Amino acid sequence: MKNFDITVRVYFEDTDAGGIVYHANYLRYFERARTDWLRALGGEQKKLLEQSIAFVVKDININYRKSAVLDDVLTVSCEPVTIKRVSLLFKQAVYNNKNECLVEALVKVGCINADLKTPCKIPDAILREMRSDQ
Repeated sequence: MKNFDITVRVYFEDTDAGGIVYHANYLRYFERARTDWLRALGGEQKKLLEQSIAFVVKDININYRKSAVLDDVLTVSCEPVTIKRVSLLFKQAVYNNKNECLVEALVKVGCINADLKTPCKIPDAILREMRSDQ
């Protein structure tokens, strides 16, 4: 399936007292990449929420290899590995400007009815776009 990348600069607010990216911020970078991937396919989260459709993280397996630091420009990748009716599995990674993999993760995301907080099917139009992107 097709890989999708975004670029993120590390700001002071992303770091700890030592100028190293705080570990939880990589999850934010991954979220941004998945959101922009969905947007590129025509699935805007605001419009989905108006239909009570939301995507939530169900599981993350993450491996921290090396630290990013203040002012680094990072590439955050998002590659759908498995696309099902109710869930998606993404392979995600963060690379520095030397193309070194700093962090990698497998992220499982589920589609839910935002009002009921229960699993639901990914809307057909979006699912078609996700699968056509393969």
